[in-house]
Amino acid sequence: MRHVLSDPQKRQVYDQDGEEGLKDMPPPGSGGFSYGGGSNGFNPRNAEDIFAEFFGSSPFGFGSSGPGKSKRFSSDGGGTFGGFGGGENIFRSYSEGVTPKKPQAVESKLPCSLEELYSGSTRKMKISRSVVDANGRQVPEQEILTIDVKPGWKKGTKITFPDKGNEQLGHLPADLVFVIDEKPHNTYKRDGNDLIVNKKVTLAEALGGTTVQLTTLDGRNLSIPVTNIVNPGYELVVAREGMPIAKEPGNRGDLKIIFEIRFPTRLTPEQRSGLKRALAV
Repeated sequence: MRHVLSDPQKRQVYDQDGEEGLKDMPPPGSGGFSYGGGSNGFNPRNAEDIFAEFFGSSPFGFGSSGPGKSKRFSSDGGGTFGGFGGGENIFRSYSEGVTPKKPQAVESKLPCSLEELYSGSTRKMKISRSVVDANGRQVPEQEILTIDVKPGWKKGTKITFPDKGNEQLGHLPADLVFVIDEKPHNTYKRDGNDLIVNKKVTLAEALGGTTVQLTTLDGRNLSIPVTNIVNPGYELVVAREGMPIAKEPGNRGDLKIIFEIRFPTRLTPEQRSGLKRALAV
């Protein structure tokens, strides 16, 4: 200890760092203090070792295994701190590489008559929507869209116009979807690809025969003879007079005529007798 107190340089280190500081001093004749290592100075205790002694381990996992570096921690990356575990850079901007989200599609009903769905039609739809201009402001915009309604389309059929919905800053434009809806018809009711007609007939027509007159959805006149005896709930099927089948061009469903019999509310004695004679078996 005497040689330490007699050496001004060692005395200064002893006063500042104690005996631990003397252990890191270079041997006599190696030169003065020079931070950064090399043959003309000494390398102070590695900061990572000191950090580990105070906190046990590095919460960031930095360090390397090169010469003069601590081997307490390992790293894969470079950078200011020697890299972070897992190769992830926690200082990367949150917005970097984030893909703008696309909002949910905007749906709107498109009511169509059975005539339109039978023969097809072209619809012009004027839409109003909000778009983002070059300055990032939302401005109104109007546009006319053309929809070609195909023969045989059903209720629930969807027609999608990509990116024609409202637009918001930082988001992709929404899609605009039109959904086919069927208007009620005075004569026909649709059942899949078939058409159904309810027809009332008198008791005399049900027993003696009749002819059903119908106008089709494309304007043709049908005369359908009924020769069988019509019972309550009787159904007459006319093939290929239903709706066009969208997935089978040229093919159609059937027309179904469901009969309802109107019974007389009163009969004279002569009528009753005549019916009994006519229906006697």
